[in-house]
Amino acid sequence: MSELVVVANRGPATINVAPDGSLTVGTGAGGLAPSLARALDGRDSTFVAAAMSEGERRAAREGLPEAIAGCDLSLVEVEEALHRAAYGVVSNQLLWYLHHGLFDLPRRPLLDHHFAAAFEAYREFNRLFAEAAAAHADEGATVVVHDYHLCLVGAFLRRSRPDLKTAHFSHTPFATPEELEVLPEVVRAELLDGLSSFGACGFHTERWRERFARSAAGRAAAESFVAPLGTDALSFGHLAESEEVLARGRLLDELVDGRQLLLRSDRVELSKNLLRGFLAYEELLAERPQLRGGVVFVARLYASRTDLADYLAYRAETEQLAARINERFGNAGWSPVVVQIADDFPATVAAFRRYDVLLVNPVRDGMNLVAKEGPVVNGRDGVLVLSRQAGAFEELGADALAVNPFDVSGTARALGEALAMPAAERAPRAARLAAASAALPPGPWHDVVIGHARRATAGG
Repeated sequence: MSELVVVANRGPATINVAPDGSLTVGTGAGGLAPSLARALDGRDSTFVAAAMSEGERRAAREGLPEAIAGCDLSLVEVEEALHRAAYGVVSNQLLWYLHHGLFDLPRRPLLDHHFAAAFEAYREFNRLFAEAAAAHADEGATVVVHDYHLCLVGAFLRRSRPDLKTAHFSHTPFATPEELEVLPEVVRAELLDGLSSFGACGFHTERWRERFARSAAGRAAAESFVAPLGTDALSFGHLAESEEVLARGRLLDELVDGRQLLLRSDRVELSKNLLRGFLAYEELLAERPQLRGGVVFVARLYASRTDLADYLAYRAETEQLAARINERFGNAGWSPVVVQIADDFPATVAAFRRYDVLLVNPVRDGMNLVAKEGPVVNGRDGVLVLSRQAGAFEELGADALAVNPFDVSGTARALGEALAMPAAERAPRAARLAAASAALPPGPWHDVVIGHARRATAGG
């Protein structure tokens, strides 16, 4: 039993089955859960997450192979078909698309009897997490639930454990009330009632908080608040000086070969707007031939949702577009675009140290930590070109070059301006970006979220 329970779909570590049948612990996927676990180190706390692999399902039944990231971990074993419906259909193909504005409305969503069955699975998925959280929570404990996978947990906890202090934090954007109207009325009501059953609901920006407040008007949410997650500049800085990162940096220097480096780092994800970023660069090279041979656009990408046809098609389009640009403008000594799809974080950090321009142009993002991670370790007074639709824009927009993510020509102009920006202007911008990016690192950020949960009264 713990005084603090943190609940998320994904845990702070991965547990896999070794060739000899033993269970091994690896680094958690994504950055959120591992950073949350580090922030819990030394607390009386439990981290509740889904058992997503065969190793994790075994660990849920047999026990964890070792303590993980300084916190007690409780794995919720979810039947595979139920997880596929709740996570793959409702969370990833409905709620993710909804909050990021990704629906092709003439075709999707299709809210038929298959969806109704999937939403039943989503409801059960949330019930299982609520049950696990309640089982680990002391009387009057605090429960913090993360993200769109678990919107209904608050309603279950409110009924079963009204003594608990609860908060939900959304790491995605939040849809407008008008966008939410795509949902069946009963589903929309259940999702909003579920969120409103928490004592407090948190968001990275005022824009997302305000959308939720308008959508949930008249419901019982005690509080909504803004807490913009920042980067741990100290630990990130130590990593950036590690030999592993420095070795990757030497390889990158050979690749760039003295040219300017335009960088992006993203999952291969529809909301990240990869295609328009490449199209903007292509337009820039077409209109400014003097830049040809002097710039390399390195795209550090991570595979994402490879079980979804949309994502496989998007990856293929991305690679084909990069190849077209290289064929159009490249020569034996210069490839205008270098696409690197690999799970190699040290190589990404090395690129953060080296870039001259960092492009972050999502269609919509809850925060986008790349926009903050780059500036805290960059050593070249790099310029940030940033979408107005990224949550990070609220804090960083004044010192970035702003772009409308849909405006390819406008993005091309911003990239040209960034590449040509004089040192006297770059340096103060870069310093302010680095300071703002580190303003609320994960530990203090989590304290803010916990504080809101403890001050709020569910259903107040």
